[in-house]
Amino acid sequence: MPVIYPYLIICLRSVAIYLFIVIAIRLFGKKELSLLSITDLVFILLISNSVQNAMVGQDTSLMGGIVAALGLFICNAIFRYFLLRSKKFSEAMEGEKIVLVVDGKLLKKGLAQAKMNKEEVEMVVREHGVQEIEDANLVVLEVDGNVSVLSDDYNKKTIHRRKKPQISHNP
Repeated sequence: MPVIYPYLIICLRSVAIYLFIVIAIRLFGKKELSLLSITDLVFILLISNSVQNAMVGQDTSLMGGIVAALGLFICNAIFRYFLLRSKKFSEAMEGEKIVLVVDGKLLKKGLAQAKMNKEEVEMVVREHGVQEIEDANLVVLEVDGNVSVLSDDYNKKTIHRRKKPQISHNP
C-alpha cells in the first residue's frame, strides 16, 4: 500500500465530516455566530471533539493532523468560492436576511425563522443604543449573523459608540 493512501483517506474523511456538519447545522437550524449562547458554544466544542477520531482514525500523528486540517482548508476554500459565485448556493447554505421588527412591531414569523425570542431581540436592540423594541424602525438578522438596527435616533445621526480605553504611555 503506497504511503500516500492513508493520508488520502484522512483527507476524504475530513471533507466528509465537514460536509456533514455544514449540512446538519443548516438543516437543524443554525444560531448565527454573533448570537451564540453558552449552550451553542459548548455544542460546537463537543461536536468538534466528537468527530476528531472520525477524521483521523488511528493516525494521531502530526502529519495526520496536518492532512486533516489541509483537507478542511481546501473544502472551506471550495465552499467560499461557490458561495461567492452562486446566489442559489449562497442562499441554500447561508439563508437570507430575516426581518424581526418593522416600525416597532415584533414580527412573530421572523422570530420563528430566526429561532429567537423576544428577550434576545430586546438585548440586541439595547446593544445598538435603542431603549425599546417599539423605538426601532427596522431590525434585521443579516446572513452573516449580525443584527442591524435602524431607529429614528440613527436617522438623526445619533451614533452610539463604545469608548476606547485610554492607554498610558508613561511607565
